Amino acid sequence: MFVSVNDFLNEWKQEADATQKVLDVLTDESLNQEVSPGLYSIGSLAWHIAGAAYYFPSQVGVTFEVPDLQKESPKSAAEISETYKTVSQRLAQAFSEQVSDEKMNEMVNLFGMNMPVQAVFRLLIQHQAHHRGQLTVLMRQANLKVPGIYGPSKEEREAMNAQKS
Repeated sequence: MFVSVNDFLNEWKQEADATQKVLDVLTDESLNQEVSPGLYSIGSLAWHIAGAAYYFPSQVGVTFEVPDLQKESPKSAAEISETYKTVSQRLAQAFSEQVSDEKMNEMVNLFGMNMPVQAVFRLLIQHQAHHRGQLTVLMRQANLKVPGIYGPSKEEREAMNAQKS
């Protein structure tokens, strides 16, 4: 639960930085990697993450300018990464300007459920973490180096152990 605007902004910065690290590893060649036909590919999943950073806030009246998120997922990993960076930074700015500590407790309806505004933003962070986890699995399948999120990745741990030797 977020008690204040700053609670969300501090956590958003950490989570957005973690997501940005993952998106920055993507390559154009990796964007078509999918779990199985018809399910999310790396590109469509990464684009979904970028769009959600706008969709959730917009549902509770937090608005800001974004690139065209309705278009099909780009074929450029750099474009997806830059779009996410833009959206996540603008979200933080808009949130700090448009949301008060009092507004955090206002009730809204999202997906047919009544919840406080703070719960919408908790859901945004959880949604992003959920899809970021899916993305890292697809990245492994695409032979990309997965960065550590809440601790070192396999490759980062191996590098640390090699330095100790």
